[in-house]
Amino acid sequence: MPKIEMYTQDWCPYCTRAKQLLTKKGVAFHEIDAPGGSPARAESVARSGRTSVPQIFIDGAHIGGCDDLMALDRTGKLAALLAAA
Repeated sequence: MPKIEMYTQDWCPYCTRAKQLLTKKGVAFHEIDAPGGSPARAESVARSGRTSVPQIFIDGAHIGGCDDLMALDRTGKLAALLAAA
């Protein structure tokens, strides 16, 4: 099973969409609460180079945010990433 980490924020609708997709796929993920100004957000920015949430990593590789995750799913590449891990 792949190791999935997702930096999120409570009120974020994109975070909710990303979590729903992974849950629908039956994939476990580690959610890291990363509100603006927190050490977790600083870590997310350092790892991803992006200031927004969610930021998603699969086995340590940054795959992007919610839109990136959805695009991977639409093209079938997400299933390949999840199966390869």
